[in-house]
Amino acid sequence: MSNFGILAYGAYVPVARLQRAAIHATNKWFAPGLGGLAKGEKAVTNWDEDSVTMAVEAARDALEGIDRAGVQRVVIASTSLPFADRQNAGIIKEALNLADAVGAMDVAGSQRAATSALLAALAGNDTTLVTAAELTTPKPASEREMTSGDAAAAVLVGAGTPIAKLIASHSVTMDFVDHFREAGEAHDYDWEARWVRDEGFARIMQPAIAALLDKAGVKGDAIDHFLVPVAVKGVPEMLAKKAGIAPEAVADTLGATLGHAGAAHPLVMLAGALENAKAGQRILLASFGQGCDLLLFEVTDAIGSAKPRLGLSGWLARRIETANYAKYLFHRGLLQFDRGMRAEHDSKTALTALWRNRKAVLGLVGGRCTKTGTVQFPKTEVSVNANDHAVGTQEDYPLAEVPAKVLTWTADALTFSPDPPSCYGNIDFVGGGRMMAEFTDFPEGALDVGADLRMMFRIKAYDENRGFRRYFWKAAPAF
Repeated sequence: MSNFGILAYGAYVPVARLQRAAIHATNKWFAPGLGGLAKGEKAVTNWDEDSVTMAVEAARDALEGIDRAGVQRVVIASTSLPFADRQNAGIIKEALNLADAVGAMDVAGSQRAATSALLAALAGNDTTLVTAAELTTPKPASEREMTSGDAAAAVLVGAGTPIAKLIASHSVTMDFVDHFREAGEAHDYDWEARWVRDEGFARIMQPAIAALLDKAGVKGDAIDHFLVPVAVKGVPEMLAKKAGIAPEAVADTLGATLGHAGAAHPLVMLAGALENAKAGQRILLASFGQGCDLLLFEVTDAIGSAKPRLGLSGWLARRIETANYAKYLFHRGLLQFDRGMRAEHDSKTALTALWRNRKAVLGLVGGRCTKTGTVQFPKTEVSVNANDHAVGTQEDYPLAEVPAKVLTWTADALTFSPDPPSCYGNIDFVGGGRMMAEFTDFPEGALDVGADLRMMFRIKAYDENRGFRRYFWKAAPAF
């Protein structure tokens, strides 16, 4: 289809930025050689985030101002999906409050999972929301710990008025094992970086890029944005030189400000390129992992019509600097603390109740009385209007995208929290509706009555006995 392509894009970067110097300061007694990587910062998730929650936020960023009723399929690509046997894309679908008649798919197993998912969507006919997210779990005092970061991105593909069209693609598949992680293992095993660069990137990607350009009938100097999402320094420049691509076309890999976000990084860089692209420009995305996926896009005149809520630049600007390496290790499960008796409680989820209330719990859908206009959460059979307890008059009223304000708040230092103190209170939604909510992502001292809020999809609690995580919505600072 001539009118089929990328319709919208978005990204998400966690607010915390762990300083690499703090990592090295702790580990240099053991790994002094990592000092050369101890510059800049990496984006790290809070304890209540994972690949699913990040994908939801990236999708919300991409779907800003777009009618979600048109989405026909949801995909998540990641090598760090929280559930091995529960459809992760299905959770995203519920959080976005999409129609039940929507397809869903999880894609994993490779660093190029996201580009493979994007290629499949571009080859189809459905309006597909392709998300990619990665919560990295490197070994402490490793090179990967210094270079990795957490992030997500989303791309909406379908018919309409595309902002970018795929004009050529080329894929190569080889079982080139530069690193690996077996199922059930926490950390990757990495092979020697120089061998990966010389044997993998040079001998696999270089001829593949030449084949793509030949297929598309374009020269390297026609490329305006060259995206090579790898953590090894010098590789993008090497590949560009061999392909005749101008040095100024080589995109920033975001290593200094974000880190390498694994399987999500290709779409993160694509979102960044689309944010700065101009009509008529060509974007070449080269994704590596047991071979490579190469996608060549041409930006259309409609590029200015796509306006994500924040976009990659906006999320990068939303940051809280931290040097608390111990906190990072604790949130990754790499440092065990005595959590005390208050942490000793059963977090079992009643799956029957979750099913009955899935719209309220996962989609934050409240109720609005069609008689009085009163908004409430949760939706009930009887209206909470003080002057008219109307029965059976409520319609669904989604609240996830409605701004709110802090009405009351408490900082509880006694109850157990992975990020103490536990902050919660009552919030007021603009236009009506109140609920008790937990607060997250607030800088120290910023939480106060009247503060503007935005709801964010997060982990509510872990059931460690059964290996189940419960999701809900929390209130974060507005932006």
